[in-house]
Amino acid sequence: MHPLEKLWNKDKRLVIGLMSGTSADGVDAALCEISGYGEETKLKELEFVFVPFEEELRSHILHMAEGKAVNAEEFCRLKTLLGIIYGEACLELCRKAGLEPAQIDLVGCHGQTVWHAPQAEDYLGCSFPSTLQIGEEAEIAQLMNCPVVGDFRVRDVAAGGQGAPLVPYTEYLLYRSDDECVALQNIGGIGNITIMPSHCMLSELTAFDTGPGNMVIDALVSRYTDGAQTYDDGGRIAASGKVSEELLAFLMNDPYLDRRPPKTTGREVYGNEYVDKLASKAKSLGISMEDTIATATRFTAETIACGIKNFADEMPAKLIVNGGGSHNLTMLRDLAQLLPETEVLTGQQLGHDPDAKEAVAFALLANEFIFAQPNNAPAATGAPRPVVMGKLSL
Repeated sequence: MHPLEKLWNKDKRLVIGLMSGTSADGVDAALCEISGYGEETKLKELEFVFVPFEEELRSHILHMAEGKAVNAEEFCRLKTLLGIIYGEACLELCRKAGLEPAQIDLVGCHGQTVWHAPQAEDYLGCSFPSTLQIGEEAEIAQLMNCPVVGDFRVRDVAAGGQGAPLVPYTEYLLYRSDDECVALQNIGGIGNITIMPSHCMLSELTAFDTGPGNMVIDALVSRYTDGAQTYDDGGRIAASGKVSEELLAFLMNDPYLDRRPPKTTGREVYGNEYVDKLASKAKSLGISMEDTIATATRFTAETIACGIKNFADEMPAKLIVNGGGSHNLTMLRDLAQLLPETEVLTGQQLGHDPDAKEAVAFALLANEFIFAQPNNAPAATGAPRPVVMGKLSL
């Protein structure tokens, strides 16, 4: 029997999706029940767990993601260790759900992005784009004893796409509406949006990275508190400050915001060097910690509003916010002020776990892979054609 044949023949499959994002704070693991594939897909979210990275591991990931030199030994060990940690996250999710690992049919793993260069760059006499996500899928397959699909982005990049955003394909399957324009905004380390007009086809959606999500805010909080805090819980620090219009104007003078989609960005743009410049500017203006974080929070909201106003064919009736930023009440308030024609709500208000959304997406992308279904959205990534993304470990 073909190793995947039993999955093809099952009416419903238990699939785990794994995601560790640009913030490199840990692993999101979501358990889903999936039936069908393509536009016949039905998905039910069953359980979710977040497994934080140890601070030493996080520092090694960020060191690599900032483009710092590492040797082959370090790269090999980190790639393998992440695979083991992803597998252990699957086991923890099974324990929480009251399931045996043998009951899991499939795992989809995004991996940890350590470099993403979607624009062609010169190297050894050639010019090409590239992207790198690490985390050894074979380690997950060994722990879980089931098929694992991972390393999705590279296929879209090879086809001429940006390799991001990948979630819009899954949002189209799960959230499209015949009645109204719906936008979905994920606010993780980086912000990304999908805008779907009513009655839209996959080729008619608009999706792109809006700019920094929580990444810059988290870095500022960590700096100002000497690591005692690593994020602004609920947006409380931002709520205690006042937005500096001068600092906000400095941040809004950002060429990425005016670039037309398809476009994607990451830590290579909004990492430590960017935060250094922001913090230096705030210091020169005599701006307090609270006011700086309030301004950085407003900046994330402004980038989202700017993206919608500049690139949406129509204003969305709803903006559904997911990811860590959906817990930042100050950011949600700013979005509501900037988008008065749009109802701003969170995935949680619709009965979904907002922290699980991207992990759920990779469960769904893995399900599409095993049925050989093209699972990128060329309208979002800029790829010339649909392709089947992912690599299989059995």
